Amino acid sequence: MDIKKFFKEAIKKEASDLHLVGAELPMIRVEGELVAIAEKPLVNSELETTIKALLSKDQFDRFQADLELDFGYEQDGTRFRVNLHQQEGGVGLSARLIPAEIPTPKDLHFEEALLQVPQMLDGLILVTGPTGCGKSTTLASIVEEINKTRKAHIITIEDPIEFVFQDKKCLIEQREVGTDTKSFAEALKHVLRQDPNVILVGEMRDPETIATVLTAAETGHLVLSTLHTSSAAEAVERIVDVFDGSRQKQVLIQLGSVLRMVVAQELLPAKDGGRVPAREILINNSAVANLIKENNISQIKSAIQTGGREGMITMENSLKQLLKEGWITDEVAEKRSGKARRV
Repeated sequence: MDIKKFFKEAIKKEASDLHLVGAELPMIRVEGELVAIAEKPLVNSELETTIKALLSKDQFDRFQADLELDFGYEQDGTRFRVNLHQQEGGVGLSARLIPAEIPTPKDLHFEEALLQVPQMLDGLILVTGPTGCGKSTTLASIVEEINKTRKAHIITIEDPIEFVFQDKKCLIEQREVGTDTKSFAEALKHVLRQDPNVILVGEMRDPETIATVLTAAETGHLVLSTLHTSSAAEAVERIVDVFDGSRQKQVLIQLGSVLRMVVAQELLPAKDGGRVPAREILINNSAVANLIKENNISQIKSAIQTGGREGMITMENSLKQLLKEGWITDEVAEKRSGKARRV
């Protein structure tokens, strides 16, 4: 089996994802829809053999031990973020295509508030949303704007490295979990001794990572990270809920002080093909900071609704704007509006 032909087909069809699963048809995701790219199911033993050839000995040993592995792979100049896993006794591979060019804020339809982020010098910026909603791409675009416009030392901690940055005005170091460091938490323990201005943390997965991110943001660094939540209020709730009762008050105070913005993002089918982002934006003004510190998270949505003049936007208003500008159809707006109200 030539596994590379599947990666090449994903590139050719401009897919967002490639899925290779033993005893199943190989699939790609194009504009949100799964499409088969062969007529016969993959033979599991052949798939296992050909995947093994992609891995280093260290990667294969880690997969054998953990039955899970995230790694980066490059085919014909295109990078993929790959997840390898076991399923039903066989092997499964999911690969996300990383665009060769880092999209600009204009490409990604950044709102005015989001355009201000590259100029910020400290605090925490969170981009949230479901898997595949473009969180990494949004953060990469912000980092590249900083790279083009400021002299700063940027350190990224990723699992695995996705977009590869070339130094422009900035010095950029990219560290991969499993290759350059043992974990997000381990890298963050030492990152403050490396004189960074900007720290990108691929994902806030555990209490230790979250606590260190809050400390880094508190000590004069701009920290960018992601969470898997569908709204800004849920992002705040998720961070607080990670800690036990005695720590929560301290975390609420820290978060109220260091949070700058939460962007909850979703990709929608565009009217003329492709996909377009809809975004809820929470900006941490004094009123929001007080809500967070007092643990009145349920009132955050109301704060977003009344904060339009400061650049905040609800998901409903984002959808209305996309509809007004002709980016999405009435059907898409209506379907997502109902989902947003339920959330």
